[in-house]
Amino acid sequence: MSDNYISTQPPTEIDITIAHEARVYDYWLGGKDNYPADRALGDAIAEHIPTIKTMARANRAFLTRAVRYLVGEAGITQFLDIGTGIPTAGNTHEVAQHLDPAARIVYVDKDPIVLAHARALMTSTPQGRTRFIHADVHDPRSILDHPALAETLDLTEPVAIMLVAIMMYFRDSDHPQNIIGTLLDAVPSGSHLVITHPTADFDADAMAAVTAAAEASGIAFHPRSHADTATLFAGTTLVDPGLVPVATWRPGLTDRPTPVINADSAWYWAGIGHKP
Repeated sequence: MSDNYISTQPPTEIDITIAHEARVYDYWLGGKDNYPADRALGDAIAEHIPTIKTMARANRAFLTRAVRYLVGEAGITQFLDIGTGIPTAGNTHEVAQHLDPAARIVYVDKDPIVLAHARALMTSTPQGRTRFIHADVHDPRSILDHPALAETLDLTEPVAIMLVAIMMYFRDSDHPQNIIGTLLDAVPSGSHLVITHPTADFDADAMAAVTAAAEASGIAFHPRSHADTATLFAGTTLVDPGLVPVATWRPGLTDRPTPVINADSAWYWAGIGHKP
């Protein structure tokens, strides 16, 4: 499977003239670490999906609920958060360590601007630990073989692999199932896989326009159907309530106000798989 991977070191220089997915997402979340090219693409997408900012917030709210489930109900204390994005309120380690101060988290992202902000992801509790790896999940071995991973996580104990709003940047030709399979092979029984994924199932025309806008800006964007998203969970068993619209995945698992949005208005599928 490794023959299908791209083995390149992510760039460390920030090019503000080209839109980048992490910065566009930061813009939708109301962040400040974005540039005109990012805002232009964000606005272009919003022309086709006026509720895109609400969708981004709904996706972020899911991350909080997922981590609360994993720590509070599944007993997970180790997280591999890939496609971290620019730090904002409610990062994985903040949610996890609030529930279990000994939780350990490794963040991974290829974007140099995330690397520049990585120190904000290192504010661990004394009992726990956080690390950041600057790597591209197109080459999962670059993550799994990185010394920071073994120094932070015990891969003989269950790990939650977080792939929140990232797999849409992988075309089928990138072999996303192989990438995820390699990650799952590295963690033991009892581990979990978390995925959210945008879809054209709710509005095919609007999502086609979003795809065109992203591709025109040089960003690969591949929405997937419910069935195709489900294939990404191969090797795991979906936990209740299964693969569902992101706003409907265990909405009660929160202690803070969340966006009010109809189930079919946030065009992401969301699910958590358990590795037997």
